Amino acid sequence: MATNRRLCRTRDAWLGGVCGGLAKYFDWDPTIVRLLYLVLTFSSLFAGIPIYIVLWILMPPERYDRSY
Repeated sequence: MATNRRLCRTRDAWLGGVCGGLAKYFDWDPTIVRLLYLVLTFSSLFAGIPIYIVLWILMPPERYDRSY
């Protein structure tokens, strides 16, 4: 079974759509991904802010099919 999933930023975004894109790619709840990212960023040596910025730059935005 082949799936055509792409890792891309979503429009369902609080800031840049990175966590929403990761949640959509792995089929997880976006709120859980955002909370886990915040907890990891502020409670450990995880460099969450620079990694988020890099992902924001590297991940393409989500494309929408405009054919009706």
